[in-house]
Amino acid sequence: MFSALVLDDTEGEIQAQVRELQTDDLPRAESEEVHLEVLYSSLNYKDGLAVTGSGQVIRGDYPIVPGIDLVGRVLNTDHDAFEEGDRVIGTGWQLGEVAWGGYRQEARVAGRKLVPLPDGLSPAQAMIIGTAGFTAMLSVMALGEHDVSPGAGEVVVTGASGGAGSIAVALLDALGHEVVASTGSETAHAYLRALGADRIVHRRTLGEGPDRPMESGRWAGAIDAVGGDTLATLIAQLKRHGSVASFGNAGGHELRTTVLPFILRGVNLLGIDSNTCPNDRRRTAWGRLAQLLTEAHFDRIHARTISLADIPEASRALLAGEVQGRILVDVQGNGAA
Repeated sequence: MFSALVLDDTEGEIQAQVRELQTDDLPRAESEEVHLEVLYSSLNYKDGLAVTGSGQVIRGDYPIVPGIDLVGRVLNTDHDAFEEGDRVIGTGWQLGEVAWGGYRQEARVAGRKLVPLPDGLSPAQAMIIGTAGFTAMLSVMALGEHDVSPGAGEVVVTGASGGAGSIAVALLDALGHEVVASTGSETAHAYLRALGADRIVHRRTLGEGPDRPMESGRWAGAIDAVGGDTLATLIAQLKRHGSVASFGNAGGHELRTTVLPFILRGVNLLGIDSNTCPNDRRRTAWGRLAQLLTEAHFDRIHARTISLADIPEASRALLAGEVQGRILVDVQGNGAA
């Protein structure tokens, strides 16, 4: 027997409840199955939407276990890359959306959807990072691969007080960039400065769209969690050959821009897909996270640790904007992070 947070759809109303299940209740993986003891998960904005029924996140059949992240210990495996006792990370690949996710004490996952926990990271630290930090690392890597280097000028991060944004600030600072954090949260300023932001701007300075197709070049690079008019402003304000890594649409999915910044300044719009990112790149990103983030970073980023039973209440708080930092889910209920 093991515990899991299960979502049911009752006549259009989503209900979340911790239940006791048996190993035989677990859906089978499609191939090269790895049976895991899940140690930790995390609470992301997408998870909050799924648990509260506030967004169209769940695309699989109910009942379903949400949770887009997990880290666990291999109990047994049909996949050649892993052995019993290995620690592994699972993010993306529709985990917690179509397939059962991380809010359960046991899981069966296809081995190709897992990567090893890198040296230097504890299981708890991996889930303090979670999909949010993994996405931030992919964004930072993409900028570096397009010649956005320290010393080139300011790099702005939008949605900086969110999970991905705040970790992006920390990673850019660790690499020596001049970091500008864009946020609408007045209470987040001290937090963002502690993570390495050199300057903070209010989100409305970027959120109303550009006045002209091309404006004065302000940013050597940008990491955007917002989309919409904010992304349009960033494109218009990038310096020559600057790049913006885009992964969010909190400000809207439509993009009103022109080709002029691309053909006259040579700027780059880099799409970041953490869901189906190839495993070789996943391993590289996790390895770099282990190298760049320090104990001090984790102390600042980690907001609190919760149990499976706490997830519905914490989800509502997260969606209401009442959470600063990352929420770790102690799936086994050991209370240790």
